[in-house]
Amino acid sequence: MKISVELTLTPLQDIYEPAIIDFIKQLRASGLTVLENPLSTQVYGEYDKVMGVLNKEMKTALESVERGLLYIKIVKSDRSDYAADF
Repeated sequence: MKISVELTLTPLQDIYEPAIIDFIKQLRASGLTVLENPLSTQVYGEYDKVMGVLNKEMKTALESVERGLLYIKIVKSDRSDYAADF
């Protein structure tokens, strides 16, 4: 089953950029399709592979900050080729 996942990591601390950058770099290195925009990161692929990567990388990201939020949305389909038609 293919899924699309949108993630937003929000460290609640003054120095927040390194945790976000490291999280995105690890997702990029996973071999999954990863797209970024200023507000979130999207990951696309087979459910088991995506969730396996996210299980590891979300834990690592949250352990790297004192306090933080991680928002996640999952859609059951591969939306990586979505293009607005307007």
